[in-house]
Amino acid sequence: MHKLGSYLLTVACAAAFSFTAVAADKVDLARAEEIVSGRCFLCHGLEGESASPVFPRLAGQHSEYIARQLADFQSGKRKSDTMKPQAEELTPLEMKALGAYFEAKKFGGRKVKDAELLAVGKYIFNRGNQFSGLPACASCHGPQGLGTPQLPRLAGQHPRYVEDQLKQFNSRERNNDNAVMHTVASKLTELERNAVAEYIATLE
Repeated sequence: MHKLGSYLLTVACAAAFSFTAVAADKVDLARAEEIVSGRCFLCHGLEGESASPVFPRLAGQHSEYIARQLADFQSGKRKSDTMKPQAEELTPLEMKALGAYFEAKKFGGRKVKDAELLAVGKYIFNRGNQFSGLPACASCHGPQGLGTPQLPRLAGQHPRYVEDQLKQFNSRERNNDNAVMHTVASKLTELERNAVAEYIATLE
């Protein structure tokens, strides 16, 4: 009887896992593509590559993170005159689908332009600055800047966009994400901010 009960429990768990996996994968990618080709591509590109340095690259970004940011834009928790109207009519399922759509896209990092500046950025990213109390970016976003579903992928992002977001965290203009970023951004010098943004852009 014990073996039977154990077997049934195993089957039930497997079925539950299978159902969860199916539910997680059940996103309307066709609808996401329709939305992207209708509006998102103007700023972010059809593949999430974003040719403009002021708009973020979304390719490879975590689907959960994208969906949460869209919800924050919709509610006004994250301020943006550009994104507010774009997210206004999106349903939670469409946000989830857009996240899955962009996460599946890929792009590479950009080539090194200034090796000396890059070395500073690499140091700050991996080790922080013990003299100013600045923590390493890698401690939260990972050594390759890949992030987590809760924390954004930074690898390959436009330097200008990264710098702009750091400035917004520093001024508290952006406050929908982890408050730790307010402290981090306030400790970065202009040189460090520029250098780490340039280094992040080379990661893949």
